[in-house]
Amino acid sequence: MRGVRDKAARGAAGLLAIGALGLLAGCGSTMSSMSSSVGNVFSKSPLDLFSTSSTATQTNAAAPDAPEIQTDIECPGVMIRAGAATLVVGSNPKEQQPSPLDVKYQGSIIRTARECHVNNGIMSMKVGIEGRIITGPAGGPGTVEVPMRIAVVQDGVTPKPIVSTFGKEAVTIGGDVDRANFTHVDDTISFPLPRPLGLLDSYVVYVGFDPIGAKPPERKKPVVKRRAKPAAKPR
Repeated sequence: MRGVRDKAARGAAGLLAIGALGLLAGCGSTMSSMSSSVGNVFSKSPLDLFSTSSTATQTNAAAPDAPEIQTDIECPGVMIRAGAATLVVGSNPKEQQPSPLDVKYQGSIIRTARECHVNNGIMSMKVGIEGRIITGPAGGPGTVEVPMRIAVVQDGVTPKPIVSTFGKEAVTIGGDVDRANFTHVDDTISFPLPRPLGLLDSYVVYVGFDPIGAKPPERKKPVVKRRAKPAAKPR
């Protein structure tokens, strides 16, 4: 009887071991699936499709149908403009600096990317910005317009603006989340190459939030001319 009990105990232990291995295998499969899912989420950004080269491409003028070739012309780098890295949206649109408890949404820039192409002395750029909007103490589900400014500037003692563009992105935050990512891509930026070409090294692409640019210009109230009172007739 003792031998039978020992044999049954060993069999039960073996079944438990097999079950544990099955659970570990299932857990590993689940973790692998979760990892794959997370990886897929982060690989869907349009910025992942940007070229990683820091130099501009060029089309062969003699053969426009030929593939683009890399040049030795550097593509201007992208920097986040000082003071424009964060967007704060308050519950009162008239308040430029809402108190911490009145903040509905707050935005930040996560990363940037750019591509350059040269054709007939003109540089064309595609600039991408990826950011995130989170809800504040006064926020909740809704849609917020994110104003973005992209400006090419020749840096120096006296910075020289080259070209500037403005755009908006509508970001919707659902009821079951407190944040949402957004992407802003502008492929309309172009400017003539400077002469001498070495000046291009001082060109910088500044990006950032521009809530002031999103506001419509204030209309000046028309000046109402008062009619002059007729002169009193002499008695």
